[in-house]
Amino acid sequence: MVSLGAAVAWMADFAAVVAEHEAELTDLDRAIGDADHGANMARGMAAVAGLEPGGFADAGEYLKKVGMTLVSTVGGASGPLYGTFFLRFAGALGSGPGAALKAGLDGVLARGKASVGDKTLVDALAPAVSSFESALTDGAGEDVAWGVAAEAAESGCEATIPLVARKGRASYLGERSAGHQDPGATSMALLLGCAARTLA
Repeated sequence: MVSLGAAVAWMADFAAVVAEHEAELTDLDRAIGDADHGANMARGMAAVAGLEPGGFADAGEYLKKVGMTLVSTVGGASGPLYGTFFLRFAGALGSGPGAALKAGLDGVLARGKASVGDKTLVDALAPAVSSFESALTDGAGEDVAWGVAAEAAESGCEATIPLVARKGRASYLGERSAGHQDPGATSMALLLGCAARTLA
């Protein structure tokens, strides 16, 4: 299970990592989007970092608030997508982190209508979810599963480089979107890397 303390540590780590990588995320988005993904995510995670954890009963309640905070503070498509991820993740957390990850992915798929290969954050999230589930099925503990999921997300993120975008602002560029790593997949890979450090 994910404790409230672990969830708070996860978000604190992600807020710090997003701040550290803000310029990189913006540069990636400048190539194929609106050049605002870094600033938007940094603003949203600064608001999350300002939440008072003492006011929440458990990790699910806290992460629901994280989701609502991101919807209201992150601009563009990322706010609704990350917000939906955390709202769904929080709602399924009682069934374990694997179920929560799957619920988060399902929420993102329903909200964004993107599939693997469309050059979006789904390209990092989907392989992470399947790798997490496979690791548990193979008898690994959750600590190992988080690490495997983070590695899969990183690989999925890198795999967006040659893709032609089929969703979002990048899709307007057509073939010119190839050769650039997707900023949303990059921030999602960072999120799952933070999960591997703090939730494992």
